[in-house]
Amino acid sequence: MPTSTNPGNLITPSQPKTASQSAYEGLGSLVHLLPTGTVFLFQFLNPLLSNNGKCLPVNKAMSGALIAFCSFTCFFSSFTDSYIDSRGVKRYGITSITGMWPGADGEDLSAYKLRIGDFVHAFLCLCVFAVLALLDSNSVNCFYPSFMSTQKTLIIALPAVIGSIASTVFVLFPNQRHGIGYPSSTPDQQSGSSWA
Repeated sequence: MPTSTNPGNLITPSQPKTASQSAYEGLGSLVHLLPTGTVFLFQFLNPLLSNNGKCLPVNKAMSGALIAFCSFTCFFSSFTDSYIDSRGVKRYGITSITGMWPGADGEDLSAYKLRIGDFVHAFLCLCVFAVLALLDSNSVNCFYPSFMSTQKTLIIALPAVIGSIASTVFVLFPNQRHGIGYPSSTPDQQSGSSWA
């Protein structure tokens, strides 16, 4: 029930959301685009493994392995989710066709089943991370040093284009999963993807 005083103009259940409030919620869901731990790991280790872009063959192998590992982690993390069990403990699992695995005994986890949106999210996550990783200055200098001078426009434009496409998809169809590597939700938020 709305009251006559509303400190801070908080939204009450009887008030409809404005377009700007919906837009801010959509932009807030962009935090879910990449697993934060994976991006941090890449940003921390890539300069070390690539020798700041001055690669020897062993540096190329190590940097390539890091990119492959982090790419797999970004993709796989899109298929994880969390829930609060009946004892109030936060549990993590992998989404499957039938629900969450591993599931707790006696809990119905069918709401967490795998959806088409999870694959779209995983693909876009992989694209965004690939642009981030492969156009990083250390990666460019290590794997294709002549690219920096000849394709400068592409290096500047491609991240913005891929980011805009992914951002638009995630604003229009926000993903509600809170899996491994993603920011936690509050206990009262319902987990599970809102995509078909």
